[in-house]
Amino acid sequence: MIAALAGTVVEKEPERLVVDVQGVGYAVHVSLRTFADLPPAGEPVRLLVHTEVREDAIELFGFLVPLERTLFLLLRKVKGLGPRTALGVLSGMPAPELAAVIAAGDGGRLQTIPGVGKRFAERIVVECREAAGALARSGETPRRPPAAAAGGALDDAVSALVNLGYKRPEAERAVERAGRPGAPLEEVLRAALQGLAG
Repeated sequence: MIAALAGTVVEKEPERLVVDVQGVGYAVHVSLRTFADLPPAGEPVRLLVHTEVREDAIELFGFLVPLERTLFLLLRKVKGLGPRTALGVLSGMPAPELAAVIAAGDGGRLQTIPGVGKRFAERIVVECREAAGALARSGETPRRPPAAAAGGALDDAVSALVNLGYKRPEAERAVERAGRPGAPLEEVLRAALQGLAG
């Protein structure tokens, strides 16, 4: 079971990256929030990892901060909520805010995240509320590295948001409000997600 990876970012795309660890490239799925805080390709990175083993695949899910991994594991306990959906939920709002929303039982707020309907929101609240409350009370806040300057495009940010489940017009408005031509993709995504989270 792989619990952490320390190496060099070789490839970096929204929701997925490749980390070279002493000549072995590991494909790692990440939330858009983690993606926005990753260093550019060629730079070192250390990720906390959850290894998901299925009959047909072994997948790695990476996190820069412990709180995000803890919330991912908590969400994975919800019946019917798979690892990709859990990443989608983590992409929808900052981890401390997500913990507070779940702890407060705010299913309506959870439904603003693409892919989370009324039933999933209710399940998340019922099955995760107590543990999320403990996380929210602990005051754990993520310590993320600053976003690295890398050449990104507004179109890539819109595409990433659409792939996450936002409607194209909504994604375009969020990116238009958040971005500026020439801004790094990570910066545009972070600002757009903050705007969409309200």
